[in-house]
Amino acid sequence: MLREIITIGDPVLRERAREVTAAELHSPRMQALIDDMIETMRAAGGAGLAANQVGELERIAVVEVAGRNERYPYKPPIALTVMVNPVIEEIGEQRFEINEGCLSVPDTRGVVARHVNVRVRYRDRDGVLCSGVRRGLTAGTFQHELDHLDGVLFVDRVTDPATVTTWAQFDRDHRASFEARARALVARVGS
Repeated sequence: MLREIITIGDPVLRERAREVTAAELHSPRMQALIDDMIETMRAAGGAGLAANQVGELERIAVVEVAGRNERYPYKPPIALTVMVNPVIEEIGEQRFEINEGCLSVPDTRGVVARHVNVRVRYRDRDGVLCSGVRRGLTAGTFQHELDHLDGVLFVDRVTDPATVTTWAQFDRDHRASFEARARALVARVGS
């Protein structure tokens, strides 16, 4: 079922989501929420979606970049990943600047500094413990979604307010140079 995506200004986006117990995870309600989040993310053309963004305060996020994502054509593919109670750990101090957008902050982009390498630990929708290193733009996507679960929006992390633009301004004035930098990052560090 498609869910309404909550937008900036709604207090639920500023709350920290709570951990999900094993019993809750296996409940029909939580499994339906996960299915709804996947469907909603795909319908909106997003690369990820956190439960806060559909008005739920459980620590669940989904990430996927399949085929050519019209909103983010420069992002490398990411297999569908369902994260329950995720934890992120930065690896090293190296950062990169990414021009981010968000389904909950419509028609807005801005430059954010993200860690190049992160380790992510989480349970999948079946409760299986997963861990992996994410790099580059993919690392940025995971950091963005985990921020949501802590009540943080990308606009809170914008490094220079002068970089905040509409999508049309981004397409007109910034997309070409940003995509070139993004592709260079992917070539250098992978995903």
